[in-house]
Amino acid sequence: MPSSSELRELTDFLTQHTPFQAVPDDELAQLASGAQSETYPAGALVADYSTRVPDDVWMVRSGQVVLRSSADGTVIDTVDVGGIFGYLPLLTGAGSDFDARTAVSSTLIRLPGALVRAQFAKPAGLAFLASSGWTPAARPTITTAIDNRPVSELLHGDPLLVAPDASVRDVVIAMTERHVGCALIRLPGGEFGIFTDRDLRTKVVAAGLPLDTGIDRVMSAPARTVTADLTADTVLMEMLECGLRHMPVVTTRGEVVGVVEDADLLAASARQSFLLRRAIGSAASTTELETAGARVTAVAADLFRNGTKATATSAILSVVIDSLVRKALELAIAESGQVPLTFAWLTLGSVARREAMPSSDVDSALSFAPAGASDPLRDIAARVHRTLDGCGLPSDSNGAVAYRPAFARAAPDWASAAEGWLKHPLVDRGLIMSSLLIDGRVVWGDPALHTVPAVYRRLRTEGRDALRLQLLNALSGKVRTRGLRDVLSRRGGTFDLKNHAVTPIVNLARWGGLTAGVSSATTPARLAAAAQAGSISERDADTLCDVFAMLQRLRMAHQVEQISSGRSPGDVVTMSELSPLNRSLLGEGLREIAAVRRRVGGFGVPRG
Repeated sequence: MPSSSELRELTDFLTQHTPFQAVPDDELAQLASGAQSETYPAGALVADYSTRVPDDVWMVRSGQVVLRSSADGTVIDTVDVGGIFGYLPLLTGAGSDFDARTAVSSTLIRLPGALVRAQFAKPAGLAFLASSGWTPAARPTITTAIDNRPVSELLHGDPLLVAPDASVRDVVIAMTERHVGCALIRLPGGEFGIFTDRDLRTKVVAAGLPLDTGIDRVMSAPARTVTADLTADTVLMEMLECGLRHMPVVTTRGEVVGVVEDADLLAASARQSFLLRRAIGSAASTTELETAGARVTAVAADLFRNGTKATATSAILSVVIDSLVRKALELAIAESGQVPLTFAWLTLGSVARREAMPSSDVDSALSFAPAGASDPLRDIAARVHRTLDGCGLPSDSNGAVAYRPAFARAAPDWASAAEGWLKHPLVDRGLIMSSLLIDGRVVWGDPALHTVPAVYRRLRTEGRDALRLQLLNALSGKVRTRGLRDVLSRRGGTFDLKNHAVTPIVNLARWGGLTAGVSSATTPARLAAAAQAGSISERDADTLCDVFAMLQRLRMAHQVEQISSGRSPGDVVTMSELSPLNRSLLGEGLREIAAVRRRVGGFGVPRG
């Protein structure tokens, strides 16, 4: 806490510089009370905005700070006495590709982000943003939140390759000398085995095996591999799905080029998801599982706070929820004392698309082999959802849950129902049911039991009316139009980010995916498939992907803030509380959605 004399000096300094010159005395005193002065030597790193989302803003009291691009080190800006930096990452709620270092010995003022954010929503703050280049003529750029770098760019060093007849001692010595966490074992036929530090602990030391044991007895084989052209995000999801910390990377010809580790893909905080999935997998009872599951939303919030992008956070959250569902099923089957029929558990909705938010509920369905009744399975499904409720993951409020008869059917019955939805999409909620089941993804059981996608692959040629209604559904909605007007005119009231902005993109992507023969997939993947099929232009697909990423970031930032303040997460924002930058981004994004919808509506349903 600054002394009274320091407070006076700090207050005087703030009043001499924008955007604090017009701040009322009481608010200025509060700002000064929450500020801290820190002195740095020349060349010191003050903040790296590429790795974290800031919760404060810096002001130069003496000296000078240089902002440089994280990509190539070029100078973006220099901040002199009275200048501030870090406010754009704070307002957008996302990391930026630059860092801040002192050019000379400097004294800086660290200002609390919440108080500064409030000042930017006022006329003086808006004027400052305008003078710093934030003007209608300089429209904001909506940037994607997806890491599209090839995983090959993350590799460092050559992989350690050993022969199958090597001993554990020889391999461990080689791993120590090379400072690597795993070794690859070349197998006949071009495949690889893998031996990791964890294998040493669990398969050798814990098992009491001698060090002259052959490595082929304790390796994992065949090792899962990924090709070097896949993106970092794709590989991350593969590793999360499998619970792996090391993934060999190969060329399209199968030649190994390196091993990517979870540390290469994740910030340290993001490894919580691996630890959480391990706790979920080891839960021996419903009580233990609920204890582990109660950490899910907190882990997601921590991921985002510590710089993990919103799309990656959503995907990780979806993977963890999948793990919870599988473990809850395992426990429910054991508790029921019954050996159920062969069945598949389908996750529906945003979790199925790997786009879950902390506010997401859990939609589900069951598809089972034709010989038998559904009652035992529905009882197991009810147990699963009670466990998920105990984990803080509520069941779908509209009743799309696997213990209800409409969502628990034999595989042939699902196929028959899908045929009916194709022919009569407005009968028995056919349009709604088809949208839910098209998104469905099998997280337990035989994927062949999910029969709806096979029916809908014929949609382009045999379901013209159903396809046209999917498009009309994607283009409809008076509420969204009213929401758009409210945002663009910057009126007060509330705005539902999911229903008014995200859902139109999701629906349009679902229709576009169906025209390309793609059923369950992420929204960006469906849009890319639609562009490739010619249903929408490549430019419109890219635009919607960018807007979707921006909206997911806004939603995640809003919900994480709600969680931090002890409230339940949701998608309704108060317009007056949005920062000027986020309000402008939202308005720009909604303009883009409306423009694409107009173009797609004029283009119509593509011919088969």
